[in-house]
Order: sequence, then C-alpha cells, then structure tokens
Amino acid sequence: MSAMTTPALPSDELHDVRHLFTAVDHVGIAVPDLDAAIAFYRDTYGMRVLHEEVNEEQGVREAMVGVGDPASNPTGSCLQLLAPLSPDSTIAKFLDRSGPGLQQLAFRVDDVEHVADVLRGRGLRLLYDAPRRGTSGSRVNFIHPKDAGGVLVELVEPAVGPPGGH
Repeated sequence: MSAMTTPALPSDELHDVRHLFTAVDHVGIAVPDLDAAIAFYRDTYGMRVLHEEVNEEQGVREAMVGVGDPASNPTGSCLQLLAPLSPDSTIAKFLDRSGPGLQQLAFRVDDVEHVADVLRGRGLRLLYDAPRRGTSGSRVNFIHPKDAGGVLVELVEPAVGPPGGH
C-alpha cells in the first residue's frame, strides 16, 4: 500500500460512529541523554515527569512527561522521552539516522489486538505479529511508517489499573 492511500471501506464501516483510537496517548521523542532531556522539558517548559522506567525489551530508558495541567488535559496526553540503552537499540539507530527529535505518534486504543486486526484487514502492515509490553505494562504494536505517510504510529492499550497510569 502506498503512503496515505485510503483503503476502500464497506459502507457500514463508513457510517460506524465508533473510532479505533480513543485519544492521542503520547508523542515519542528520541533523545541521546534522558536526564538532560528531562531537565530541558522541566526547566524550559515547566513539564513534570509522570513516570520513568527502563524497558529492556524495547531497549530504552524512558520518561513520560505530562503536558499541561491535568484539569485541562483530561485524556492525559504526554510526551515520551526515549533514550537508548545500547548502541544497537532501535532508538540508537534512529538517533544515528535522524538525530534527536520526533520518533513516533501514539494513539490510545481499547483493544490493541482488535485494532491491529482491523488495520491489517485494511491493508496496513504492523511491526509485530502480537502486541509487546510498553510503558507501565501497556500492550503496544506499531503501524509500519511506509503505510502511514512516513510516520511511525504506535497503538497503545493501557494496562488495567488506576487512571493516569503513564
């Protein structure tokens, strides 16, 4: 499928009011130094770290940074700062190829497997056959950038737990 080609949908799907995505979950930003990036977003923009972890499976040390006042941001959209754990991680390769900056756009979903199946049925390629563990125990998969206009799109099914569990 060429970038940004809209696959034909059955007429009943065109009129279905339910959406695959429930919110923009986060925007991922590749950084070479997580501590320096956290300090920049805190000191320059007044943002605060909501969650920080090491994800060995994805090869990153990451921090979810809150955007705005929670009262004015009910969906909890965040920035995800991603630093490589090793020179052969996906984020290290991204930094080598593109430098620091926007790496992904992540949409929140209720059921990552269902959304992946629907998107595959619409001709899109996903990077994984089955979801993998993401931030805070979420389940994730990614749409191939060549099928999404050059954008790496992440599908995020949050872990079951208290709200704001980034």
